[in-house]
Amino acid sequence: MGLTITNQPQRAEPKAVAAAIEALAARFGNRLVTSMAVREQHGHTTTWLPTQPPDAVVMAQETADIQDVVRICAKHSVPVIAFGTGTSLEGQINAPAGGVCIDLRDMNKILAVHPEDLDCVIQPGVTRKALNEHLRDQGVFFPIDPGADASIGGMASTRASGTNAVRYGTMRDNVLALKVVRGDGEIIKTGTRAKKSAAGYDLTHLFIGAEGTLGIISELTIKLRGIPDTIAAAACSFETVEGACQATILAIQTAIPVARIELLNAAQVRCCNAYSKLTLPETPLLLLEFHGSEAEVAEQSKNFREIAAECGGGDFTWTTRPEDRSKLWQARHDAYWSVRALRPGAGVVATDVCVPISRLADCVVETEQDLKRLGLVAPIVGHVGDGNFHCSLLCDTGDADEMARGDEFMHRLVERAQAMDGTCTGEHGIGQGKQKYLKAELGGEALDAMRAVKRALDPQNIFNPGKILPQP
Repeated sequence: MGLTITNQPQRAEPKAVAAAIEALAARFGNRLVTSMAVREQHGHTTTWLPTQPPDAVVMAQETADIQDVVRICAKHSVPVIAFGTGTSLEGQINAPAGGVCIDLRDMNKILAVHPEDLDCVIQPGVTRKALNEHLRDQGVFFPIDPGADASIGGMASTRASGTNAVRYGTMRDNVLALKVVRGDGEIIKTGTRAKKSAAGYDLTHLFIGAEGTLGIISELTIKLRGIPDTIAAAACSFETVEGACQATILAIQTAIPVARIELLNAAQVRCCNAYSKLTLPETPLLLLEFHGSEAEVAEQSKNFREIAAECGGGDFTWTTRPEDRSKLWQARHDAYWSVRALRPGAGVVATDVCVPISRLADCVVETEQDLKRLGLVAPIVGHVGDGNFHCSLLCDTGDADEMARGDEFMHRLVERAQAMDGTCTGEHGIGQGKQKYLKAELGGEALDAMRAVKRALDPQNIFNPGKILPQP
């Protein structure tokens, strides 16, 4: 954490970069950009990690553009970094070795929708909000919803999740097939529109979560879901964080089919009230959503209310009005920005861990105790239905003592989760920020296997070097 990046791959040779940029300029004209402002925008990270801009940016419009960039860069051994919307949280879009960034925002076509089969085919630059707006009148939707309006190609690359994951899964569960540009510019097809297959290695899931280190996604076939007849949102306040976590655990263990179940600790509720102009009780809070028929939703709500009462739950309100639901969930999605507003000028880093659901209460309570002991501010919010929660740590980056305490907190958070058979990241990914925790979690043998895959698919190490895998 902090301001130091430990894995610094060797920069591309300046002559090679110049030659690659010259060839790219001949191919792309004014769609090749080398201005510092644009380059810095494409290396920007929403963390404390320093910005490391690429040497140039290419605005891609079709798969052939990606192929040509990769072929030119491979010829000159120059790195290639894919860019969606730039909302990743662990430095995934930085360019520590320089190179060329491929901006995919203009590859935003919805190529085919098959509502009868509950799937669609899209380009990687399509954002989740744009897709659901397009699908609305067809009775289907795409359920994965990270806080940002991320590109779906980027969501696949980071194995993103969101508030709906407890019912609909993560990106890993919602991608049927990919087309990926490999290191020589050719296309790998990883699957079909069939809902299941036993044909060969599972290449689709190899590229999901690879953070652009094995190839660049140029097309996705993704699952869709039917829009429920009735959707109800609920808010339930608790006396303690432990009580809120216990209610979550009981709801999951008793198979109440909640679609969303989100925890906000008291500090995060205060932030959301101030930023989103809400009047929620400023105690630990669960936000929930129930999907189904009118009768099913009413039954789900009743069952959860009974569980909440057993765990110290108090004020319980629910609504089926779309405008009320939208306001509540928009406040949840704006949690990061609400924390930033709490201490203007401070640095903020959003980090996440994930533990088995039975250890969730222990992990959250001990994390709050750590924050109090260290005198730090880090509101907690989480997709607690699957044991995943986030801390948005605020620190004065110019205060060495506060940064040291922040560093200690982050290390202890990850080590605590791993000691509980959890993971250092449930959905943000490894990028640059969490490489140092990967060996402790998976072991050296697993890292060796990952490096072997990387060498096989990217022998020149041009795809997003310096990410995921720590230096051996």
